[in-house]
Amino acid sequence: MDFLAEYATFLAKTVTLVVAILVVLISFAALRSKGRRKAAGQLQVSKLNDFYKGLRERLEQTLLDKDQLKALRKSESKTEKKNSKKKPEAKPRVFVLDFDGDIKASATESLRHEITALLSLATPKDEVVLRLESGGGMVHSYGLASSQLARIREAGVPLTVCIDKVAASGGYMMACIGEKIISAPFAILGSIGVVAQLPNVNRLLKKHDIDFEVLTAGEYKRTLTVFGENTEKGREKFQEDLDITHQLFKNFVSRYRPQLAIDDVATGEVWLGVAALDKQLVDQLQTSDEYLATKAKTAEVFHLHYAERKSLQERVGLAASGSVDRVLLTWWSRLTQQRFW
Repeated sequence: MDFLAEYATFLAKTVTLVVAILVVLISFAALRSKGRRKAAGQLQVSKLNDFYKGLRERLEQTLLDKDQLKALRKSESKTEKKNSKKKPEAKPRVFVLDFDGDIKASATESLRHEITALLSLATPKDEVVLRLESGGGMVHSYGLASSQLARIREAGVPLTVCIDKVAASGGYMMACIGEKIISAPFAILGSIGVVAQLPNVNRLLKKHDIDFEVLTAGEYKRTLTVFGENTEKGREKFQEDLDITHQLFKNFVSRYRPQLAIDDVATGEVWLGVAALDKQLVDQLQTSDEYLATKAKTAEVFHLHYAERKSLQERVGLAASGSVDRVLLTWWSRLTQQRFW
C-alpha cells in the first residue's frame, strides 16, 4: 500500500509538471503570435508519375537478378536518349485534389486555394481529378464546397470525381458537379435528402416546475426548440423549410446530371457502386488508383495540397482537444436546428 501511495504521489507530480510545461508553451506561443498576422499556408505539389515510377523500380530491384536489372536499365537509357533527340511533345496535365469531408466540410478552406492555383494554369486540354470521401454534413458548408468545384466547370476544365468509399448527401452534391463520376464497386452513393433532428425536454422541465421562455421578434424566428414548448404551427414551418431545401438539392443535382430520374433517386436512399451505375448516379466502376495509374502513362499527373501553417499554440491545442471537439460538435449539431445534406 505504501508503494501505491508513493507511486500515486509521483504520478500526480509528473502530470502537474507536464501540464505546467504545456501552459507555459501555450502562453509563450500566444505572446509571440500576438500582433502578428497569421502565417499563410503553402501549396505543396508532387508529381505522381515519379511516385509510380519509384514503385515499379523498387519491385524490379527485388524481382530481377543483377544481369536482368542491368539489361533493363540499359534498354531504358537507350529509349530515353532516343526520345530526347525528338521534338518533345507537350503532354496533357492532370491535377489531382483530395477532399476528406467532415460534418463542417472543413477541407473546403484548402480546396479553395488549390482550385485558385490550378485555374491560373489549367486549360480545357488538362483535367482535374478530385478524390472525394464524404458522408455529408451542414447545408451551408457543403454548398460552399460545391460552389468551389463549380468554378472548375465554369472555367471549361474537365472535372472527374473519383469515389473509393463514400459520397453521400452533401458528398454526392459535390460529386455530381463532375463531368465524369467514377466509383469503386462497393462505394456508398446517393442519400439525396435532408434531415434535421432535435430532442425536446419541455415536459421534463414542467414536471420539475422549471419555466423556460423563448422571446422572438418575427413570427418564424424560432420554430422548434430543445427547451420550449413546440407547436404544430412551428412543426409545419420547420417541415416546410426542409422540403424547400430538399427541392433546391434536387434542382442542383438535376442541373449537373440531367440524365437522372431525380424523383426516383432523391428519396434519401443510398446505393453501392454497382447499383448506382444502373441508376446513372455514376458513369464508371473503377478505383481512383487504377484510373490515375492509367493516366500517368500518357499524361503528367500532379498532386496538389494546400497545407495551412499552424502556430505552436494551435498545434498543441489541436493535439490535446481535437478528438473531444469533434465528438462535441457532432453531438451539439445534431441537437440544434442545423440542416444536413
